[in-house]
Amino acid sequence: MNVNLLIDAIVRQTTVLIAQLATTAGARSPLAHTANRVFLDLVRELKQQGLGSKVISDMFGLTLRAYHAKVARLSESGTERGRSLWEALLGFVQERGSVSRLDILARFSGDEETVVRGVLRDLVESGLLFRSGRGDWTTFRAATDEDRKSGDDQGERLAHLVWIVVYRYGPVTRAQIAERIVLDAGELDAALSSLVADGRITLSQRGQKTTYSTDGCVAPLGSPAGWEAAVFDHYQALVTALCTKLRLGRARAVPGEWLGGSTYSANVWDGHPLHDEMLGLLQRTRDHASALRARVEEYNATHPAPVDGDKRVIFYVGQAVLGLEEEGDDE
Repeated sequence: MNVNLLIDAIVRQTTVLIAQLATTAGARSPLAHTANRVFLDLVRELKQQGLGSKVISDMFGLTLRAYHAKVARLSESGTERGRSLWEALLGFVQERGSVSRLDILARFSGDEETVVRGVLRDLVESGLLFRSGRGDWTTFRAATDEDRKSGDDQGERLAHLVWIVVYRYGPVTRAQIAERIVLDAGELDAALSSLVADGRITLSQRGQKTTYSTDGCVAPLGSPAGWEAAVFDHYQALVTALCTKLRLGRARAVPGEWLGGSTYSANVWDGHPLHDEMLGLLQRTRDHASALRARVEEYNATHPAPVDGDKRVIFYVGQAVLGLEEEGDDE
């Protein structure tokens, strides 16, 4: 099994997806800081797999010293311990409202100046800070809610994203939600408050621990507010199935298995006797899955689950029809 070839192919397809999302509907979403975040997330996941720093540094082609330096630079500010420079710098400007570059460099004197300037550039390109002036007179101000507002349904879009995380991983704490989706503290708290208020999620308190849970999460077909959550959930379901199978050491499909995935393709054309049946495969599968889920929920409403032994089934399905663009049909 050529694992490196497989990894390269998956990364390539993932970058295609990211590029498509970043340019959806003519948007040009900033991608600054993405590479650093990917690096830190990979390091964290590799450590959870039980790998040590020396092995991880070798996997990235870095010396152990260079690896530790990079992790330290990205994960913690030399000026403010316990926070990344990116977070600490953004928080400093948000607290002040408007700050000169000289004041910022003085405040973060414990970090390398070139690194501070680089983070400032990232934050400006990400739309989180605005810059005005030149040279020593350059000032930075934090983006306001109005600056970041992209539509009246922005809050509902974020709420859907949080809701799907609570559904997939609940009961889950606020910190665990923050590990899975990147939102600033105010946006996350607003989304959680909205979801609790309208009953979509439930807040539970045990001692000092607060958790969130939900019995279900459904983005209505055609709903514009939930498409980001739907894309995230579909991709997450695919990754979860693959990772679960790999952890169990199952590198091949076997008849009758409960875990895995299958891909089918076929060529049809206008006038083909099976044209409509083939193109309607997605809708028929959706109809069957929706009806089955409704029957399960109806039964569960009057039959409580056992303390242990229950199984959560995550079924995902997708369909692409190549050639519709040429026909001018995007439905």
